[in-house]
Amino acid sequence: MVQERALPKIQSASAQITKEEGLMLYEDMILGRFFEDKCAEMYYRGKMFGFVHLYNGQEAVSTGVIQAMRPGEDYVCSTYRDHVHALCAGVPAREVMAELFGKATGCSKGRGGSMHLFSAEHRLLGGFAFIGEGIPVATGAAFQSKYRREVMGDETADQVTAAFFGDGTTNNGQFFECLNMAALWKLPILFVVENNKWAIGMAHDRATSQPEIYKKAAAFGMPGYEVDGMDVLAVRAIAQEAVARARAGEGPTLIECLTYRFRGHSLADPDELRSKDEKERWLARDPIKKLAGYLLEQNLADQSELKAIEKKIQAIVDEAVEFGVNSPEPDPSELHKYIFAED
Repeated sequence: MVQERALPKIQSASAQITKEEGLMLYEDMILGRFFEDKCAEMYYRGKMFGFVHLYNGQEAVSTGVIQAMRPGEDYVCSTYRDHVHALCAGVPAREVMAELFGKATGCSKGRGGSMHLFSAEHRLLGGFAFIGEGIPVATGAAFQSKYRREVMGDETADQVTAAFFGDGTTNNGQFFECLNMAALWKLPILFVVENNKWAIGMAHDRATSQPEIYKKAAAFGMPGYEVDGMDVLAVRAIAQEAVARARAGEGPTLIECLTYRFRGHSLADPDELRSKDEKERWLARDPIKKLAGYLLEQNLADQSELKAIEKKIQAIVDEAVEFGVNSPEPDPSELHKYIFAED
């Protein structure tokens, strides 16, 4: 049994939301969950191929951070578990699904597949197959925002970047090097650790000398926060504070979100390393059910409104599958296209 950390509490007063905000957050999380469930269905039916890493259980992190930013204007950098980050950033579900089917209408023109989603239009800097690979890219994006604003005099260059990565990545050199540079140059970036306890298949506390990742921020003189990654309101409150700091020129923040993936590392993973008791405990903390309960309890929504959102999102996901299945394959004559930036 892997040792459990107590989930941090956040004052509810700092996490209050309006009805409109609550329904927006719920819809965003439902889109992620329903999309991933449909991907699992397509994969097991033999309609989707390759490595597919699903995000079920971690929706509060993506929604809480990205919806605290300016989706489509600020930058988002992902990992190989990137479908939901792309959706939260505004990439249409049909373009993400088509990419998973390897079709020409996909957001990466069918070249990237599940792990390499990209959209310049939506400021999605990409999904990356190797852990830690996206952190320097995100740091570069944050650097260019600061450079354009302070050196080139572009007052509109106040974009913030969010770099998402897992607990296993924080043992890699890119993590430490980029935190150092971001703190040294006061870059407008959020380093978001999605600590789902197990990396690929190694329990986090067996792989690191300091399991409390947020404490590593102190070595670089930047704020570090620990947050309940199963509570979208808690994540959003911390993210809003970090985004405000970054946009004001006060530098980076390290946010460790304690979360859990409800499925194996990928759909090819039999998920035999984690105990049944552990999985059941975390399933009971489902972030979507937690938000739904809060909205109902605070009279911000009723069951009919939540059901209407679920029906709407299911239709979007079903249409995305139809679009992906019926889209054309990439033309073989374009084999060498999109290799260089000129394309």
